[in-house]
Amino acid sequence: MKVYTKTGDKGTTALFGGTRVPKHHIRIESYGTIDELNSHIGLIRDQDIDQLYKNALMDIQDRLFTVGAILATDPEKATLKSGKDRLNIPKISSEDIEQLEKGMDLMEDSLPPMTHFVLPGGHQTVSFCHIARTVCRRAERLASHLNDIEPFQPETLMYINRLSDYLFVLARKLSHDLHAEEIKWIPNKES
Repeated sequence: MKVYTKTGDKGTTALFGGTRVPKHHIRIESYGTIDELNSHIGLIRDQDIDQLYKNALMDIQDRLFTVGAILATDPEKATLKSGKDRLNIPKISSEDIEQLEKGMDLMEDSLPPMTHFVLPGGHQTVSFCHIARTVCRRAERLASHLNDIEPFQPETLMYINRLSDYLFVLARKLSHDLHAEEIKWIPNKES
């Protein structure tokens, strides 16, 4: 199978279901940002971190492919009930969201309470988490915009929201595990 198809040479691409849209369409921006996020999470997974986190991140990457498929699906084709054109797109479940919440709860059990905002950084691996978190927030903003135009499964947006929280907690946990300094943001009182 060749990677290049030449079908996008005029600035359009096909959604799941075959509908062609411009490459700058909000739907393409949405799932493209999810793809970018997935790559950043792969970078975190490639770091020297506990296998428990690597496994959790691999599960998250799998779910992000599901999120991408949901966002890449023409809504008219996704709702077909029967026939050869029916698309069998997986869904994000409430259990997927609960898995992120349980992971956060487990990590937070060993962390000191947060009393201030935290400046991103302190260790390269922690910085990768913060970059992934901000890309996740951008993906959420784009997906939220898309959802206003063409609604999709509510759990999908919930999962993206919860994932950005998970990445923040993971950054804090990795700071703790790597003995990196967590710098609190204290507003300059002179301003």
